[in-house]
Amino acid sequence: MVKKSASKLPKRKGEFTYRGRTVPELQGMSLEEFAELLPSRERRSIKHGYTDGQKKVLHDFKEGKKVRTHHRDMIVLPEMIGQTIEIHNGKQFVSVDLQPEMIGHRFGEFAPTRAKVTHGSAGVGATRSSKFVPLK
Repeated sequence: MVKKSASKLPKRKGEFTYRGRTVPELQGMSLEEFAELLPSRERRSIKHGYTDGQKKVLHDFKEGKKVRTHHRDMIVLPEMIGQTIEIHNGKQFVSVDLQPEMIGHRFGEFAPTRAKVTHGSAGVGATRSSKFVPLK
């Protein structure tokens, strides 16, 4: 029998790299140098600057505080790797461990706002045909 792994992310064959750079190399870069490696939308977001709320989230990360945020549009930066953050999904806070594969993505991608719908079985009176179902 083959055991299934509990991790949702695929297994890495070697050391993780982002655009040919290892995590320690990325952490040693300035924000401007790192922004050059990102896709255009994320690069423009960093170039325009952070909002006051995003600056507070980044400041809390650097101080090592426990971070709970509603800022789903914040980009995962290399210095955030290895920490846990709680991201609001519209109803509650979802705890997320930041891993190297998440670099360059936005917080909101890891806290889905819509739950999967699971329907129950039909009850008595749900349809005309249920009138003939025995109640035992």
